Amino acid sequence: MRREPAEPADRQEPGGPGPGPGPGHGPGRRERGHPGNYGIQRVERLEGNVGYLDLRGVAHPADAGPAIAAAMELVAGTYALIIDLRRNHGGSPHGVAFWCSYLFPGGDTHLTDIFHADTGETTQFWTLAYVPGARYLDRPVYLLTSHETFSGGEDFCYSLQAQGRAQVIGEAIGGGAHPTRMVPLSSTLAIGVPFARSINPVTGTNWQGTGVMPDVAVPAGQAYDVAYAKALRHVLSITVPPPIADEARDALAARPAAERG
Repeated sequence: MRREPAEPADRQEPGGPGPGPGPGHGPGRRERGHPGNYGIQRVERLEGNVGYLDLRGVAHPADAGPAIAAAMELVAGTYALIIDLRRNHGGSPHGVAFWCSYLFPGGDTHLTDIFHADTGETTQFWTLAYVPGARYLDRPVYLLTSHETFSGGEDFCYSLQAQGRAQVIGEAIGGGAHPTRMVPLSSTLAIGVPFARSINPVTGTNWQGTGVMPDVAVPAGQAYDVAYAKALRHVLSITVPPPIADEARDALAARPAAERG
């Protein structure tokens, strides 16, 4: 059994196994940048001082660490955080652990295991004891899902939901917890064969076939409004500067009537 925390942002791992933006990891790749911005589509401060991250993929932190740290720094001062995973199709488990590390106080949270059937080895993924920049603690986190959310995006949801650290809002999602390899059957045909499976240390199982069940089940198109309304109600429930409270009240009043609560 091997304990494997997320890779520190400044560690280079040439030719590492994580499914990042391409073969190999290293400073040269970071210097050139990445056209998909390592899956980070959008980072924004919403009215009412609510953070919003639109995350379309989960890149390996050896490549994406500085971009992830920058994104988290931009939302560090907000009172609630929405992470939009509705178009997230997965990526590196190291990347999932790196993102999740910002949401826990230290390196003692056991997020998930991956059991490799071909070797009999189990790799453990834990939060990092150190992350670049400030952690996002003691504030609510809302994860948006759709039927498109898959693989690493599901891992993100399942791990945080199991730890009670985030609320999942949206649709039940895919059910892809077993990593696969493509095995060629002919020159024109290949089949995906599972070679490993995820095991959550809290639930003792995973989301294969069942998907991740949302805490608040709504159509994907309504998930943002529901989560934003929840975040605004949280802001109005705590002591904040009057201009922020005014922003939050105005933003909540502008939400669809069914979401105002």
